[in-house]
Amino acid sequence: MDIKSLLIGLGYYTIAHILTWFQLNGQFINSWFKEKELIVVLMGIPISFMFIYGTRYVYEAFGGVVWPGRFIGFSIGMVIFACLTSLILGEGLSLKTLVSLALCVCLVAIQVLWK
Repeated sequence: MDIKSLLIGLGYYTIAHILTWFQLNGQFINSWFKEKELIVVLMGIPISFMFIYGTRYVYEAFGGVVWPGRFIGFSIGMVIFACLTSLILGEGLSLKTLVSLALCVCLVAIQVLWK
């Protein structure tokens, strides 16, 4: 496994998921997101490139296999969503959500550590 490619891919996925969270949920924080929908929609272009590059680097990190990237991208998205929703929107983390997040961590660990 190529650790450098994996870390770059994880970075792209993380930034993309953070921006996606604000793109979709910003409307609940500030009216600007409701009033400037076209700008918010156009944010999807650079976000899409970040997902493409994240997928490319994780694909390279795992020697040309796409499944690990899918699980890793999904899990990063779940963790980012839970953290930002809790911190910014004030929605608490229920036991069900915490168990789901633990399963996401397990998914990533399986993909990265299982040889």
